[in-house]
Amino acid sequence: METTKKCPHYKKCGGCQIHNLEYRDQLDFKMKKVVRLVGRFHHVEYIIGMDNPYHYRNKVQAAFGRDKQNRIISGVYQSSTHRIVPVDECLIEDKKADEIIVTIRKLLKSFKLKTFDDNRMTGFLRHVLVKRGFLSGEIMVVLVTGSEEFKSKRSFINALLSRHPEITTIVQNINNKRTSLVLGQKSIVLYGDGVIKEQLCGYTFTISPKAFYQINPVQTEVLYNKAMEFADIKKSDIVIDAYCGTGTIGIIASKYAGQVVGVELNKDAVKDAKKNAAINNIENINFVCADAGRYMVDIAYEGLKADVVIMDPPRAGSDVRFLKSLVKLSPRKVVYISCNPETLARDLMFLSKNKYKVRKIQPVDMFPHTEHIETVVMLTK
Repeated sequence: METTKKCPHYKKCGGCQIHNLEYRDQLDFKMKKVVRLVGRFHHVEYIIGMDNPYHYRNKVQAAFGRDKQNRIISGVYQSSTHRIVPVDECLIEDKKADEIIVTIRKLLKSFKLKTFDDNRMTGFLRHVLVKRGFLSGEIMVVLVTGSEEFKSKRSFINALLSRHPEITTIVQNINNKRTSLVLGQKSIVLYGDGVIKEQLCGYTFTISPKAFYQINPVQTEVLYNKAMEFADIKKSDIVIDAYCGTGTIGIIASKYAGQVVGVELNKDAVKDAKKNAAINNIENINFVCADAGRYMVDIAYEGLKADVVIMDPPRAGSDVRFLKSLVKLSPRKVVYISCNPETLARDLMFLSKNKYKVRKIQPVDMFPHTEHIETVVMLTK
């Protein structure tokens, strides 16, 4: 396991909160936190770390602006501020993505294109988003602009491609709102087909500019394989993938199950999930656009059942309505994938008081050098 490399941006950026610790100490720090919060429910296995905890982010996002000398800069927002910390290379971001962003910054000057001014709501380039498939090698570049007008568009794209021929698609996203959101509603494909494909656990997934996809592909495989191990799905099982997003977990589970139902409230994510199932020729999975809790209550009232429920909620965890619906549906097994041990502890307390028992707990380090922790928990009735 590598010793921690020194980052010149550590004190200014704030993105890597525990970068000051050696990597083994980071794992110990996270392990203690998980044990403190959920250790009362069951023994916690030691956290699974990375052999090489650097340059793992397959999605890199850079804000563009100007410094006090009016020079174009690109980088990350300082933690809890709207101040840009100039970054050319980040120790946790994909190296190629960082190179592309630096090239775009240089091209802006060459083409006399302005960066966007959030205060005056004028200018052109606000952000650049780069997504790279680590296994497929495909690269998407999203230019987030304050207006649709793009001077010398074709020449700019050709110049970028001549310097980085590995780019497979370029998209212009227009965000002309006063908002903290990076992406706007409208996108225009400038080169390629507007999406990239990536492989995960033997399946192919389409990634669009707005699609959620786990940012650490190495540890995502570890996380999902552990979830499948805990689920121990039988060929006769009906599996519900709650908060299914673009369908990754449900599609992986379909290999073992009789039938899988993915439930997701975001209709765009459901569209992507259906496309992903079609790409992989999977016929025993169905995606439903609905609130997961409401859906499970409805099928329980109809007398239908689920044998296994896999849940991967956002950082806020599950709400009481969902947890009550889960108890009413009464699956044999629940696999809870959590990105926040605080809300995980709260939800496990509810389930533990309502006929479920925690059987296994496995933390996974998805985000080295940061405080974030992923944990997989298996519960049975």
